Amino acid sequence: MEAEELESEASEREPREGTDRSPEAAEEREESEEAACGAKKRVVPGIVYLGHLPPRFRPLHVRNLLSAYGEVGRVFFQPEDGFVRRKKKAAAASAAGGKKRSRYSKDYTEGWVEFRDKRVAKRVAASLHNTPMGARRRSPFRYDLWNLKYLHRFTWSHLSEHLAFERQVRRQRLRAEVAQAKRETDFYLRSVERGRRFLAAEGDSARPSGTWTFAQRPTEQELRARKAARPGGRERARLANAQDQARSNQGLLAKIFGGPPPSASVEEP
Repeated sequence: MEAEELESEASEREPREGTDRSPEAAEEREESEEAACGAKKRVVPGIVYLGHLPPRFRPLHVRNLLSAYGEVGRVFFQPEDGFVRRKKKAAAASAAGGKKRSRYSKDYTEGWVEFRDKRVAKRVAASLHNTPMGARRRSPFRYDLWNLKYLHRFTWSHLSEHLAFERQVRRQRLRAEVAQAKRETDFYLRSVERGRRFLAAEGDSARPSGTWTFAQRPTEQELRARKAARPGGRERARLANAQDQARSNQGLLAKIFGGPPPSASVEEP
């Protein structure tokens, strides 16, 4: 009897102890799941686009200014075009008078900043947009404003691919321009050589003449000159001129004195 009572008490204690331990096990299980989720969840980097970069603004400046808000990773600034750079350099040299070396610094047009955590990138883009870059009075960028934009689902590989594509397009354009210049030069050289051959062949007797032959109607002066060049042509021309002059004189006298016209006087006989 005593043994049966002890077994029943033990059996009654076991479920009670199990009920007491179940909340602790659940808490431990939740903690382990949270730890596993934290280990699986990785920090996703975010990229912020800088649309405005003042003169003499360098990647070191943006790293120093934005590192106070979060961990900054890679930074890339797009340099200005070579034509614009040369133009600015020439303007600086002309302003200096050409005596001294012009102090020209390389400027940038746009930039990309990578943060280790995209939440920090979103917060920085939302809070610093349209705010002064420099907080101190003596800062050279105090009167410049941040122009920031968070790029959603944009990774650094996209940027590298885009830059590689632009580089390839620039090379292709340069290659096409060089080929076009080479074709124009070859055409010019061929034309010069052809002209030299043409000039050298002009003195060749076996070569037929390349002049154009066509007949043109003689003018009135040429016809008169030919008639005058015939035998007796000058006398005929004088007689014709005298007759014309006489007829004109007779008509004038008839008009003055009221006589019959020369044609009528000739027809009457």
